[in-house]
Amino acid sequence: MNNREIGCLGERIAESYLVQMGYTILERNFRQRGGEIDIVAQDDGTICFIEVKTRTGDAFGAPSEAVDIRKRAKISHMAMAYLYKNKLHNRPCRFDVVEIWLSGQSGEVKRINLIKDAFDFV
Repeated sequence: MNNREIGCLGERIAESYLVQMGYTILERNFRQRGGEIDIVAQDDGTICFIEVKTRTGDAFGAPSEAVDIRKRAKISHMAMAYLYKNKLHNRPCRFDVVEIWLSGQSGEVKRINLIKDAFDFV
């Protein structure tokens, strides 16, 4: 699998996992000029902007380490666009990260970690 296929697989796995955890999926791959949010969901009345990071090994550290300050700023900007577009200005929101580790190229899930409230607006 190439990186794009791994990323798409990770997003599908994350979506299924989030539904099992009680989230309601509102939108997948919300795109506007300037970026994308992997998953927008609702958890107990809170709008969650979710970044999914998938890895097949530990060579580059934990998946969440890839959500650096620049990525956080881009996600924050996209979250504001989503809230504005959907007239959700007064709703509580947060940023979550789903880390997924896959077993080599087989695509078998080794581990999933949900980090709620992983960062604040940048």
